[in-house]
Amino acid sequence: MRFKITGSGSYVPKLTKVNDDFLDSEFYDNNGSSFENSNSEIIDKFVSITGIQERKYASEKLNSSDLATKAANDAINDSKIDPETLDYIIFAHNFGDISYNSKQVDNLPALATKVKRNLNIKNPKCIGYDILFGCPGWIEGVIQAKSFIQSNMANKCLIIGSETLSRVTDLNDRDAMIYADGAGAVVLEGNNSESGGILSHSSASYTSEGENEFIYYGIGNKTDTDNNSNSDKFLKMNGRKVYEFALKNVPIAMKDCFDKSKQNISSLKKIFIHQANQKMDEAIINRFYKLYKTTPPDDVLPMNIQEYGNSSVATIPTLFDIVRKGNYKGHKISKGDVIMFASVGAGMNVNAITYQV
Repeated sequence: MRFKITGSGSYVPKLTKVNDDFLDSEFYDNNGSSFENSNSEIIDKFVSITGIQERKYASEKLNSSDLATKAANDAINDSKIDPETLDYIIFAHNFGDISYNSKQVDNLPALATKVKRNLNIKNPKCIGYDILFGCPGWIEGVIQAKSFIQSNMANKCLIIGSETLSRVTDLNDRDAMIYADGAGAVVLEGNNSESGGILSHSSASYTSEGENEFIYYGIGNKTDTDNNSNSDKFLKMNGRKVYEFALKNVPIAMKDCFDKSKQNISSLKKIFIHQANQKMDEAIINRFYKLYKTTPPDDVLPMNIQEYGNSSVATIPTLFDIVRKGNYKGHKISKGDVIMFASVGAGMNVNAITYQV
């Protein structure tokens, strides 16, 4: 049995926020103190590390499940399947639907069931559920879908990654410049006739050394105003800890995954890694190839974080869809290519998939 992606889709919001839009922001550290550096200096350093020049935000009328529906519909149309034949809709996210100007997380009902309703799927045997696995959630959803198909519990699964991180960012935190909105989706099917598909996968969760505190939901950096009181919580990150953790653990997970595929490292054409931080992602790839005593090819790492920002679970399926359907900044994939998906995020979780197009 082969496990093939037969369709992909994405939705990138139209609203663009550039770095200069943060020049008038009031940034504070975790202790509530302001920085000595000017915002211009802060932004310059931010760009040198993350590579982010701009990010996309959802319009006021759209929530995460709305973005997801658009990406899902795109993937279904691309796969040319009848949506009524879907067995599972697996929706990876972290914060649910958060209405514009609201900080309240809404996960009830599950966003996957909202997408099923939005797609007007009537089949009660089509099961929708959500997965909370940090930024690696979409990859984990694909792994779960593969297991459903392998065990004859399903034949067609829709896996979505969607997030509106702009709704949970602390505007007084420099990290607010990282986060973005977006959605991506794929249809995974079981197939006995075609070659390729999922060749291997690997996942790991680390919790024993305080990793749960690396990325978390916490109070704002400025706590002396009514608009940002101790009761308001936002997406928070210990950037240094995340960076160190990722460089230590992600290359190992990637090697574990790739070794299981029995492929030669020279056959790996593209790595679609979570678009978290350009400097960190490039360092991860260098360390991964170092484990094979070689260096990465110049064209192995497509990236769109520069213009799209970090949309968590949506970064990989969005980038994959864009590259799959066209030539993005010189990157394209062809039938028979061996590629890899890899991610790291809150949990702390890491995972990877080796896939042959």
